[in-house]
Amino acid sequence: MRTDRQGTGSHDLRHHGDAEVRDDGARLTDLAVNVRTDTPPAWLRERIAASLAGLAAYPDGRDARAAVAARHGLPVARVLLTAGAAEAFVLLARALRARQPLVVHPQFTEPEAALRDAGHRVDRLLLRAEDGFRLDPAAVPEDADLVVIGNPTNPTSVLHPADTIAALARPGRTLVVDEAFMDAVPGEREALAGRTDVPGLVVLRSLTKTWGLAGLRIGYVLAAPEMIEELERAQPLWPVSTPALAAAQACVAPQALAEAAHAAHRIAADRAHLVAGLREFAPDGLRVAEPAEGPFVLVRLPRAAAVRRHLRDLGFAVRRGDTFPGLDEEWLRLAVRDRATVNSFLQALDRAMVLSQH
Repeated sequence: MRTDRQGTGSHDLRHHGDAEVRDDGARLTDLAVNVRTDTPPAWLRERIAASLAGLAAYPDGRDARAAVAARHGLPVARVLLTAGAAEAFVLLARALRARQPLVVHPQFTEPEAALRDAGHRVDRLLLRAEDGFRLDPAAVPEDADLVVIGNPTNPTSVLHPADTIAALARPGRTLVVDEAFMDAVPGEREALAGRTDVPGLVVLRSLTKTWGLAGLRIGYVLAAPEMIEELERAQPLWPVSTPALAAAQACVAPQALAEAAHAAHRIAADRAHLVAGLREFAPDGLRVAEPAEGPFVLVRLPRAAAVRRHLRDLGFAVRRGDTFPGLDEEWLRLAVRDRATVNSFLQALDRAMVLSQH
């Protein structure tokens, strides 16, 4: 675990998993993007379609905002709806006057990219594979007045204890926790969403992953009212579309929450199946970052770049790991899929690893 106060290095902070399945990648079985398959469900598509009748009017987010607040047991003043979690990172970067922002890596690279684009000089805390990519709060410098961490963390699939993250809170520090994948964790254990006792806490949530709404762009921020007001001033007028507002309201309804909870348990079972299959490759040098708690798994293996290319030839797209600070070309991220898809993938991986040796 070390702090890096250098530049961006060779990491492409703008590379995301969707790049693996664009253009010719559209024909591949997708293990690169962390959006749940077979989504959005029919009932959600119907709710979104019904909202199209109101497109002539400007979006009114009051009902959706109230629904999100009720879902987390918070007052409406603590909620801000955004065009996905990515917009929230841009708002934070533009609105906050941080002197020493720090991003805990490896993690989703968009927060750092947004901070740098807004003119901030960003420090990094690089968690190590030897430590299981676990966080020691004491490693965060005291002068960091903005700290960003994911939980569960993309791409490591580490679920940090809520108390560990809360221990990062300090007077004068903004603590940003990206919980975009928390609803894929059974029981959402270790969630900080809904907490009002942690000073400076800002929690980001996304509805695009579990519900298959990446193309619609919908997420939200939970924070103290004064923070919400500051971020809202940085937003353009009507930032969230009417269909996205309809989706937000639908996805936090009790029936939807029950469906998401069921999906989280199914993902956990499918992930266990994937990890068990990956462990069979241990004699070939493959290592799984464990315990994995998100809807994706991080693996380290020899000749990973060549293996990834051969997997594409065999019909599978996986996420390269070397664009994440703290990782290199030996790492790949694999989205959790159903057992049949995983079994086919494991067969392809076996073939790809053999081919990579020649």
